[in-house]
Amino acid sequence: MTTDSPFVVFQYTREQALDDGVLVDLRQNDLDEVVANAGIKFPVACTAEVFAECVALTPAAERACNDIKGRLWDIVWMMTNAIRRGGQGDTITFQLMVVRKRVKPTLTTLKAVCGPGDNMEPVITIMFPDQD
Repeated sequence: MTTDSPFVVFQYTREQALDDGVLVDLRQNDLDEVVANAGIKFPVACTAEVFAECVALTPAAERACNDIKGRLWDIVWMMTNAIRRGGQGDTITFQLMVVRKRVKPTLTTLKAVCGPGDNMEPVITIMFPDQD
């Protein structure tokens, strides 16, 4: 491929991020039921970091008798409430209490971005506020 431009454009697709594990599909396996019950109709994914700390069972979450579906429900429920409160634009932030590194829940801020997927369909990505 030849081009007159000295710049090379690289596109890292959402599908590649899901395949690489950078993003985790929250509509996979039996998690899709949780997302659907929250009324979310768009594909939803979160960063691997959010999944590891806030959805998957950390040792502290296991000691607190948490389960993955319940932890995911807390996230999507608080996100949908933030959307209903009138989020402006394509990004909202919301907070919830999450058992992360200790059994006592920690106030955690997350960010949800609604943007175009690989085929220009609306998709939601949940991440920590300092992530893109």
